[in-house]
Amino acid sequence: MAIFMIVVFIVGYLCIALEHPLKIDKAASALLIGVLTWTIFILLGDSDIHHVGEQLNENLAETAQTLFFLFAAMTIVEIVDRHNGFKIITDRITATNKVKLLWIISFLTFFMSAVLDNLTTTIVILSLLRKLIKDQHTRWTYASIVVIAANAGGAWSPIGDVTTIMLWIGGQITAGKIITGIIIPSLVSMLVPLVILSFTLKGEIIRPAESKEAESITTPGEQMALLILGVGLLLFVPVFKTITHLPPYMGMLLGLGVMWMVTELMHKKKSNEIKKRLSVVNILKNVETPTIFFFLGILTAVGALGAAGQLSKLSEWLRDVTGGNIYIIDTMIGVLSSIIDNVPLVAASMKMYVIDPSVLDFAVDGTFWHMLAYCAGTGGSILIIGSAAGVAAMGLEKIDFIWYLKHISWLALVGYLAGAFCIYLEHIVLA
Repeated sequence: MAIFMIVVFIVGYLCIALEHPLKIDKAASALLIGVLTWTIFILLGDSDIHHVGEQLNENLAETAQTLFFLFAAMTIVEIVDRHNGFKIITDRITATNKVKLLWIISFLTFFMSAVLDNLTTTIVILSLLRKLIKDQHTRWTYASIVVIAANAGGAWSPIGDVTTIMLWIGGQITAGKIITGIIIPSLVSMLVPLVILSFTLKGEIIRPAESKEAESITTPGEQMALLILGVGLLLFVPVFKTITHLPPYMGMLLGLGVMWMVTELMHKKKSNEIKKRLSVVNILKNVETPTIFFFLGILTAVGALGAAGQLSKLSEWLRDVTGGNIYIIDTMIGVLSSIIDNVPLVAASMKMYVIDPSVLDFAVDGTFWHMLAYCAGTGGSILIIGSAAGVAAMGLEKIDFIWYLKHISWLALVGYLAGAFCIYLEHIVLA
């Protein structure tokens, strides 16, 4: 059974990677491997149907949270964009030099990701890039660096990435210590690719022609109001979670509901034509539905591997082959998270290793937990589908998997290893 599931996953993964040569949308491949892995598990596995059904429902509940979060966030951003709200920001970013703009966008992403989260930040920044850069392949380069910066920014914040949230809630890390302990390695993992690219990028960017359509039917006051409201609601999501202890997707759905109601009231006295063009119902048609299905398929497939015990066996294998060396284990988990979703890998690690105050590395805020947060958060940048931010970028910008592999993966890997080496220096050489 395990072999068949792994073969299906690998073949599906290759179909995703070869999307353009095969001319098969990656969402179709993802949905197929999602369903087929569970089908093999239930037909060839040892577990009874009832137990597998419970596992599937559990996986669906976890996956649905991510999908609703993503869908609501994309819709909020699309509402702001349709009302030309991002023009207020893009008008203030006057840099046209490619290197200068790259640094501005990267640092903006890095710090926004720590406050929002890497997925939401990626969606917002990609919307800005569409207003700033006309050439698609140039935009791919910037979007790829946004993925690296968003993952790096999320790794040092307790609310910046799903895995850091898991470790924070689980008690393995504390908010203050993860920030002070991981911000430098995370910054290094972004700076290394930035510096390298700064030597290769030349010339000026070409901005796309500004659309007068939205500008002509929304006033500057409306644009500013929706920008502030949209960003404010996105920032409110982690606050809402802290106050209510409800999952993040609930806060995002609350934000979407508020945005929807405000826009309805804002345009109620306008002509029917304008109301229709700016209505949320009409805006929803432009939200990238294939990206949602791609997420669904990938998370469902990974959930099947987790339910079948393959991810736990992988974690145990890592422990055995490394002789328990925490630096090698965490580094390998980071590399694996570029292939397999980092959430189940971290969940398996949290079950395998317990908080042990008597062992410094495994105590609260121990080296193992800090490095796990860093590696799981930034390692996903090595491949475009290795993180939620990467999957969103791939879907929204239609980034080719092979293109990313050839041009960006090595940069992300070098940055990732440089950051991991910083943690090693901090805890070994400087101890």
